[in-house]
Amino acid sequence: MGKILAIDYGEKRIGLAVTDDMKMIAFGLTTVNTPEIFTYLSDYIPRENVDVIVVGEPKQMDNTASESEVHITPFLVKLAERFPTIPIKRHDERFTSKMAFQTMLDSGLKKKQRKNKALIDEISATIILQSYLSIP
Repeated sequence: MGKILAIDYGEKRIGLAVTDDMKMIAFGLTTVNTPEIFTYLSDYIPRENVDVIVVGEPKQMDNTASESEVHITPFLVKLAERFPTIPIKRHDERFTSKMAFQTMLDSGLKKKQRKNKALIDEISATIILQSYLSIP
């Protein structure tokens, strides 16, 4: 049984989260600089037996695609080309950055730690994945 990998795509950084082997719990994995993502994934995916990839889908409040979707689409094409046997799912990522920041506040992180955008991206990926897992 493989794992599910979640991706919170950003033009500068990409937050990653992964499930346990039972696909029940989402864990923050890391944040990778966007230009280095395929090098990272080419090593990580086969080593950790990832069998599904979930990519955050930014939407407007009216359910239309967000303007950042223009940057995600070419990434999705490359992702599918690099890993043709792994299904790529999309999952609504509205409010994940705000929820990630609130999570940081609630966990008592100091102001300097809360400014760590890489941590926000990783937590956002974790929220996307946990939300995906909660769908029956």
